[in-house]
Amino acid sequence: MIIWYLGNTTVRSPYRLRDGLIALSSSSLQGNLRGEEKEKELCKLLANNGIVSSKGDVTYSVGRKWRSVLSKLGFLYPKLTGQQSKFQDELGLADTITENGKRLINSEIVTGWQECFLRSLAAYYIPSVLENRHNCEVFSPLRHTLAIMIELEIRTGESKLNFLEMGLIVQITSKNDGVTTVTDRILGFRADRETASRKRIFDQEALDAAANTYNLQSGTFKDYADTNLRYLKATGLVQSKGKGIALVPEKRIFIEELVNDTSIPSNDLSYIQSLCSGATLPTDEPVGAMAVLNDLVSQLNSRGNPYSLDEKNTDTPADIAIIRHEIEAQLSELNELDYATQQSNYIEEIIGYMDLLITRKSSKELANGNTIGIPKSEAPAYFEWTIWRAFLAINSLVNQPWEARRFKIDQDFLPVGTAPGNGSDIIFEFDNMILVVEVTLTTSSRQEAAEGEPVRRHVAKYVECFSSSGKQVFGLFLAVSIDTNTANTFRLGEWYLKNDQKIDIHIVPIALADFRDIMIASSDDVSVMLPKLQELLRNCRMYSNKDAPEWKIKISELSKNVAKNIHS
Repeated sequence: MIIWYLGNTTVRSPYRLRDGLIALSSSSLQGNLRGEEKEKELCKLLANNGIVSSKGDVTYSVGRKWRSVLSKLGFLYPKLTGQQSKFQDELGLADTITENGKRLINSEIVTGWQECFLRSLAAYYIPSVLENRHNCEVFSPLRHTLAIMIELEIRTGESKLNFLEMGLIVQITSKNDGVTTVTDRILGFRADRETASRKRIFDQEALDAAANTYNLQSGTFKDYADTNLRYLKATGLVQSKGKGIALVPEKRIFIEELVNDTSIPSNDLSYIQSLCSGATLPTDEPVGAMAVLNDLVSQLNSRGNPYSLDEKNTDTPADIAIIRHEIEAQLSELNELDYATQQSNYIEEIIGYMDLLITRKSSKELANGNTIGIPKSEAPAYFEWTIWRAFLAINSLVNQPWEARRFKIDQDFLPVGTAPGNGSDIIFEFDNMILVVEVTLTTSSRQEAAEGEPVRRHVAKYVECFSSSGKQVFGLFLAVSIDTNTANTFRLGEWYLKNDQKIDIHIVPIALADFRDIMIASSDDVSVMLPKLQELLRNCRMYSNKDAPEWKIKISELSKNVAKNIHS
């Protein structure tokens, strides 16, 4: 068996594929991606849209790999060759966006994106006419993995599949091996690891042994496992669990229905058509749709939110889907509320993410032994997410957690991209204050050019909206380093509305390190942070009549004093 992987290791973040499709959809390159020059143009298109970095890619292989993964997952029509080429016209023009690709582009919410990835991976089988390097019986890697996780839950009480178990066992097995046998191997690996006195050495020796057996680098197994876990999570059916994944409890009945579908494509053309249109899911059929819906209603009722299907229209799967999405949204909000209340227990982790943003490092080991990391190219999204978590930890919000953030999150509450333009990144409402927060990793004079006018406009919008509430509105601008020109722009406490009415705006630029120090000082009792922060913002604005360099220094001094005297 050859090691299998979903997607590819060049595009490890599945959600970036949507951004690439959007860029391609309005480009003349669609349907014209073959050859070195076109691959270079695709690479440049992705780079110009901020999706990839072409730095150091002298061969422009990024373009070829993006085209490959989009075709592999059925978001672009593949180019058929040999005997299959006669079906090209019936299928669709090679390298143009498919039905499922268009569905992914048009979906505006994370659950919609996840359904597109689910339809893609549920339709994905190997070996196939598009991927014939595997020497085994045709099988679905998605269903294979989910079936193993169900078996693990039956036998251990927990569906968790660890990172190395994916890397060293699951992704080098197939339907031929059998779920029971694969699960036996996983449990045997766990038992051996449990008795090992030096876990890291045990892990490396296991990787080295696999590398020797399959004539690969040991890091290859980790790279493929990382990619596989990311794409599995993009379906919305699994979530992070320690250094691995576990089944999403709310999706358990759906997962069982999906795994029970053991059919395989009848021929090459039907396989490609299914891949490009997206697989039929259990919820597309009346019986499966009702089974999933009844389970969701039961879950919602068990959490103290009674829901009745009486007088609801459940005649068709489409009718059922409307109700299902409503209940899933309610469950999601309940989960997010639970997540928000837990954040005060994760101060060390939140501060750790701030450290990573400040130092620009990719990972950090915490005092409790856990390792956190920020995926490459996702630092801006993690900046917004980290500050959102910091204020959730204070646990004093009047608005709901999902109302405070403008960026999207997945089932692990991790960020999926940054907040969209034309608005603030995060908006926190407290009993006596509105805090409009903007963050940026931009430095130097580019910072003022990118943030100066938008931040002031966004804050002014909330000053206008809350003018009659009696709550003071502050703008908090956080950056790793504050450019002096940016500080100078924010010193101006005035903004003119469209009717030429002048309003006062109060924005304070604070370096992330200073904000982090205040949080560190508050870690024993984070509830003390809010009044101290509000006092800090007022005091900083009192010195805004100073020249920008002096004001920056004064803000840092005042911030350090707050951190020093936080409990006084």
